[in-house]
Amino acid sequence: MALESAVEERQLSIAQKLSAYVALMKLRVVELLLITTVPTMVVAKGGWPSLSLVLWTLLGGTLAAGGANAINMVYDRDIDAKMERTKNRPLVTGAMTPSAALSFALSLEVLAFVQLWVTVNLLSAVLAVSATAFYVFVYTMWLKRRSKQNIVIGGAAGAVPVLVGWAAVTNSLAWAPVLMFAIIFIWTPPHFWALAVRYRDDYAAADVPMLPAVASMERTTVEILVYTIVLVAATTLLGPVAHLGAIYGITQAVLGALFIALSVRLWRLARNGAVADREAMRLFSYSITYLTLVFVAMAVDVLVLG
Repeated sequence: MALESAVEERQLSIAQKLSAYVALMKLRVVELLLITTVPTMVVAKGGWPSLSLVLWTLLGGTLAAGGANAINMVYDRDIDAKMERTKNRPLVTGAMTPSAALSFALSLEVLAFVQLWVTVNLLSAVLAVSATAFYVFVYTMWLKRRSKQNIVIGGAAGAVPVLVGWAAVTNSLAWAPVLMFAIIFIWTPPHFWALAVRYRDDYAAADVPMLPAVASMERTTVEILVYTIVLVAATTLLGPVAHLGAIYGITQAVLGALFIALSVRLWRLARNGAVADREAMRLFSYSITYLTLVFVAMAVDVLVLG
């Protein structure tokens, strides 16, 4: 009986440890990155790429992004402990040591590079790992704690998966994937700032100059609105650049109009001095839906209209 209890306790410990490693990768964030990769591959191919190529590309992208997220948690464990949103992360709770987490992260990056090089191509491997380097050294280590433009510039790392997806299919780059990159790059600030409105006290406590923590709500919402308008313009421009048709054009127009409307509503609340946390979270949730459906519309347009 005692032996059975010991075995059960060990199994629980292993399960908790595995859960901690998975948490390091922040797979919910990775999922959003991968949602943009597959439609990009469809547009690049002009139809469905081979299933094996899609799966290998997604695996490499998951490993690279997961490794980047893990390194971010290692470096930011001090401020994560001060923030309500991040206080239960594995390195804060002591579920694992920083050295173990860093070894895991670096192993993921090496594996991602080798796997993409062998199963996809060298260009996609270089792009994936370069995104990690940018995220870690430019955003996490340099900008995040020093500049209110941190997420504006740092968002470039999250836009690289579309370049990886295009390169996986064509072994080259073109204007269409560059514009897709720009769409995600421009989308990132209003998306993240909407979330940061809700957690602005957290960022202030951790001394991280995220825009909502260092600027007025009115200034923050004005910038959200401006980026949203530019974003909708960029998605509109993608239509002719990527030779997309009516399905994409109508979908992105409707989705963009709603995004702008929600941003205007948030700005008006802030201008009137109203507490805008609830509306900001609504905008944050919609921004995820927006990006997902815009990229799905790209793929559907290509598959239906050819």
